[in-house]
Amino acid sequence: MTAHFSLELSFLNEGSRVFGTTDPYEVSDYVNRHIGYHHMTVGTRKLEGAELRHRKMGFVDLCHISYGNQARVLSEGLGDIYHLQFILQGQCHYELRGDGQTLGPGDLLLINQGDPVDLTYSADCDKFILKIPTRLFDEVCLEHRWLQPQGGIRFEPVAYRFGEVAGLAHLLSLMCQEVESGYGSSQIHGHYNRVIASKLLTQLKHNLRLEMPSAISVSFDRLTQYVEDNIKRDISGEELAKLARMSLRSLYLLFERHAKTTPMCFIKQRKLERVRSVLRDPTVPAVNVTAVALDHGFTHLGRFSEAYKTAFGVLPSEDFRRRT
Repeated sequence: MTAHFSLELSFLNEGSRVFGTTDPYEVSDYVNRHIGYHHMTVGTRKLEGAELRHRKMGFVDLCHISYGNQARVLSEGLGDIYHLQFILQGQCHYELRGDGQTLGPGDLLLINQGDPVDLTYSADCDKFILKIPTRLFDEVCLEHRWLQPQGGIRFEPVAYRFGEVAGLAHLLSLMCQEVESGYGSSQIHGHYNRVIASKLLTQLKHNLRLEMPSAISVSFDRLTQYVEDNIKRDISGEELAKLARMSLRSLYLLFERHAKTTPMCFIKQRKLERVRSVLRDPTVPAVNVTAVALDHGFTHLGRFSEAYKTAFGVLPSEDFRRRT
């Protein structure tokens, strides 16, 4: 399995071999379990023609495949993952909504999460696949403060020639060498993950704007202030995401990083803290616990009392009795 376009690059060696000269449907079954669900049909079936090498590196999967047959791979969509297809030998024809393009050795294509897959590989096709979960792009965008579009990141479905992505190809080869060395820690693998995701976002075409947020973008501090200012309202995650001009997924990552919790749990905790402040402060008018709870959006009083005691170790009625 040698990349004819560049003898200098290596994409997983014998130590990563899962199958060698086996039935193509056995390889397909493994891919379904680990790389992405699909349906495959082959032409003239060579029972011992398929090979596969695979490694997990942090969040991503590195996979080197040859079916040894002309094969067509179909899928309604890849779910929450992106697939980078890098052709090392032979040809691959890609169809997307009536538009077709053929990739040869050294060509690269990135398939979006959710897009239908229709790939036809030549019998001698040898390819490298990088499986990238959506969450990795989310984390990189959060790290660089890039604002994602509401519908998520979508790469343009175009083929890139080796001359355009040579640096990216070398990075993929380096990742293979690193994961096969056996010396890399989870922290190092995570670093490689972020580097490859950043590389894809800075080198390929997509709908993400890479400039820093503008002055009207909302920081985490301003989001928390918005929660405080609207503490009696029923604030949704969608509302905060719209205010912050980011996807809901990015919003959750933002709260996980800064508050170690979800937006909804954060809002609930702040509401409980505000209720406690009212119940314990004799200068703030309060008829009873029920009135204060309802005023802050707690409509189920039993669950409210339970959450209050879990948070503060006492019942709300006990705090209310102590106001002086």
